[in-house]
Formats: sequence, structure tokens, C-alpha cells
Amino acid sequence: MSWQPAEDPTCPAPPSGLDLVLLPRAHDIGGFEVRRALPARERQMVGPFIFFDQMGPGEFLAGQGLDVRPHPHIGLSTVTYLFDGEILHRDSLGSRQPIVPGDVNWMTAGRGIAHSERTDQALRVHGNRLFGIQSWVALPKDAEETTPGFVHHPGASLPMVEDGSVRLRLIAGEAWGLVSPVAVSSPLFYADAILPAGGALPMPDQHEERAAYVLDGEVEVAGDRFAPGRMLVFRAGDRLALRAGPQGARVLLLGGAAMDGPRYLFWNFVSSSRERIEQAKADWKAGRFGKVPGDETEFIPLPERVTARAGSRPSGPGQVSEGSPTS
Repeated sequence: MSWQPAEDPTCPAPPSGLDLVLLPRAHDIGGFEVRRALPARERQMVGPFIFFDQMGPGEFLAGQGLDVRPHPHIGLSTVTYLFDGEILHRDSLGSRQPIVPGDVNWMTAGRGIAHSERTDQALRVHGNRLFGIQSWVALPKDAEETTPGFVHHPGASLPMVEDGSVRLRLIAGEAWGLVSPVAVSSPLFYADAILPAGGALPMPDQHEERAAYVLDGEVEVAGDRFAPGRMLVFRAGDRLALRAGPQGARVLLLGGAAMDGPRYLFWNFVSSSRERIEQAKADWKAGRFGKVPGDETEFIPLPERVTARAGSRPSGPGQVSEGSPTS
């Protein structure tokens, strides 16, 4: 998916038990509105997760669909996970993979890859829905220039556990005694949990940085209740649990080890080096990334300028700043 800047909303002061409460901001990708929780002005990464977009829920009319044209990435892995609808992924490795709810598309950009995300033409003959999450996982320094790769994991291959009426699927990483088959480059966890009314789920305490995104329903933490569309970022070391409100809840849980130093972000490029960002910009502009087979005629041009968000500041360890296109 292609990154575009969006204005940051004002986030409320966190209650006890939380480090931050992040409010996503809306933006448009391929004619479809999404809400972005990461990166934010207040917190730009949680573990290696540097980007977190909620797509939908929304509906396309007949003849329409998602159209994210070919665009490049470096220094990260993209993770696509759907609740409704279908996306056709193509990339410069020659991959062509439909993704449906419960599956995981894990694309590692490494030193450079291009891809597109569209609604297949066969699905455009009638109205179609789309609802899901796309996240980016920053690669550690020793893996930033790794060989690009793409792996698709069917939903049935992911570990799932039911404890009472709580149902949890581990998308990637390790937590709650489960290990996902999805290969990762640094310690992390990423899970999809459905809680019944009053159901409780402890946050894993073996990971340094942790967050929960409220997708549906409400959750309570230490006596405070949170509505959908909130990312709750927890303090390191606190032992706590989420409890669903009277209508139940669905939450995405994510985090991992803090990153091994600062990261810069420009458009769709992530790197520990400003110079590497500049090289990637030049490579895309000059056509040195590979073409996407089956989707060669269109592409997203390099933006001349990506405006830094208000309040952006130099990064500390484990954070990201936007590289200036004129730097």
C-alpha cells in the first residue's frame, strides 16, 4: 500500500495503565478511505510496527474497486490481513495472489520491491466490500537490504486458541504460548482476538512494547472504557488485561522489541539511513525498480514533496521521522 501524509488528530491524555491513546486520521488510497493509527505524532512505532491502517469497512459500487497502482518499498515488510472482501496482490517478483479474510500476505521489501493492490476485474461486475488492516513492519538494520520476498499464509495455517468464549488467532510472532508459522525478522507479536461481553484477555508480558487496536465494540482497561478506532499503547512491564464491554469486542494486538535505532520514513521507504532513502527515491524516479507483471502500464509517481506532520521532531531509538525530499 502507498503511504500519503495525513493530519494528526489531537489525542486525549491517557488514563492510568496506558502510555498513550492514539486516534487514527483519515486519508484516501486508491479511491477508498482508510484510517491510520501509526505513525502518529505522539508515537511513531510500537515494536517494529511502523504503519497501521484500517481499510473500511466500506463498499464499492458495481464496476468499481480498490486501485492502488504499482509503487515501491524498501526496508520493511507489508502485512495484509482482511476481515471482509478480497484484494489481488501483484509484485515485481512475479507474485499474483488473491487475499481473502483470515489469510496473511507477508511481503518483505528488503533492498527493493514494487507491488500493486487491486480488486480483481471478476469481482467488479457487482458491488463488493472491503474491510481489513495493512501494517508495515520495519526491518532490523542487518536485514534492511535483504533479498525481497513474498509469502502467503492461508488462515487455516495460523494458530488459533479458544479459552471460554474468547477466540484468538496469532497472525505473526509469538505470544500466549503460540507460535505463528509466519517468518519474522525481529521479536514481535500480532494477533486478532474476539471477546464476548465481559470477556477478558491478558496482554502478553514477554514483549517490551505492546498495543491494542479496538476494531469493534468497546474494551475496558483499568476501569476506563475505549470505543472503536482507538490504539491503546501500554507501558512496558505493566501486567494488565483487556475486558470487553457489554456488546463484546474485536481487537488487534501488536508489539515486540524496540527497534535497533532510529528510522526515517519518506513516502513508502523506511530506512535507518537518510542516504538510502535518497537512493530509493532516485531509483524509483529513474525506473530502476522491477516492473509488476500483469500491471505494467500504470504506477504511482514519486511525490515531489511529502509534508512533515505538525510537531514532527528528530527520532529517538525505536522511532521514525519523515525524510525531507529536499534534504
